[in-house]
Amino acid sequence: MNGTEAELPLSGVTVVSLEQAIAAPLASRHLADWGARVIKIERPGAGDFCRDYDHVMNGLSSQFVWTNRSKESLAIDIKSEDGRKVLDALLPQADVFIQNLAPGAAERLGLDAASLLRKHPRIIACDVSGYGTGGPYSDKKAYDLLVQCEAGVLAINGTEAEPAKVGLSVVDIATGMYILNGVLMALYRRERTGKGTAFQASLFDSITDWMSYPAFYTQSTGRPLPRTGARHATIAPYGPFKVGDGTTVFFGIQNDREWRSLCRIVLGDAGFAGHPNFRTNPLRMQNRDELQAHIEQRFAAMTGEAVLRLLDEAGVANAHLNSVEAFLQHEQLHTRGRVQSVGSPCGPVMSFLPALTIPGLRPRMDPVPDVGEHNEAILGELGLSKDI
Repeated sequence: MNGTEAELPLSGVTVVSLEQAIAAPLASRHLADWGARVIKIERPGAGDFCRDYDHVMNGLSSQFVWTNRSKESLAIDIKSEDGRKVLDALLPQADVFIQNLAPGAAERLGLDAASLLRKHPRIIACDVSGYGTGGPYSDKKAYDLLVQCEAGVLAINGTEAEPAKVGLSVVDIATGMYILNGVLMALYRRERTGKGTAFQASLFDSITDWMSYPAFYTQSTGRPLPRTGARHATIAPYGPFKVGDGTTVFFGIQNDREWRSLCRIVLGDAGFAGHPNFRTNPLRMQNRDELQAHIEQRFAAMTGEAVLRLLDEAGVANAHLNSVEAFLQHEQLHTRGRVQSVGSPCGPVMSFLPALTIPGLRPRMDPVPDVGEHNEAILGELGLSKDI
């Protein structure tokens, strides 16, 4: 560890993660970013099945690269006598243990959070599951898209004609961030009390929190939040607008001040703000199609860049409709140095800096490990034979 890494906020914290797929690996990668030593337990041979989701990054999976930089890979069979011997030697040195085994597997192996806390009173242990403990779904296998379905996420995404999933692994991402939140709270608690913590996180509970707004809306109104494609479901104007040069711009109005500014500066008609069909957001929602047509008629003689300049002048938030290719070239990414390179078993691969910026500190951006790459070193630390 170099001097810079020793200054990172989680330096000295050891995480052992019996992890696969996205949610748990994403959480432990965030811990690794800020100095924690993360030892990733993998199956001998194939390793985490996420390694084979695709092979587009020099032969590596794009999702595996995203969630596994800066870790050490220890490949052991935890069901074997030798593998369990290694794990039992490792756990007393762990500050944090995360597992997302199949339902019931951790309990059968004595690796659930409650069992580990009884054995190691200072450990912070997290059980990650699909639907949480108790209830009829507790033993049901769960993946991101399937939990999106169960939680109604698809029902609020897409167009009026057809529902759609979120293009990102939004359930896994939400769960990973709640795992991270729980670990950090537990580390702070241990600093004050000396006590470890056993806690649970589930995909279903995580996305339930994110579904609060549409759920509250539906419960209060007695009707579902409408699917509106790229337009906002409850605010107008907010979404895509066609421009005369064939481009599409996005903008959103959040309050009456912005509405008046849009009318005066962008639409060139200050009096339009008081139109009886559009003077309040509920009225604009009721007459959304008419409003859309009026705005696009005004934009028909303009270019996208001209519209965006006027929106900026009016103090109205706006955006280009970028492709992923355009995002990869985004000046905000490159001017601020957010695109980095990390090592891997297949050579350098692209990565992004962690979302947090801490002045004076650089997060770890260490290589993505090969399966079992660190077996010999870790076994040597534990005083165990490398032949295990």
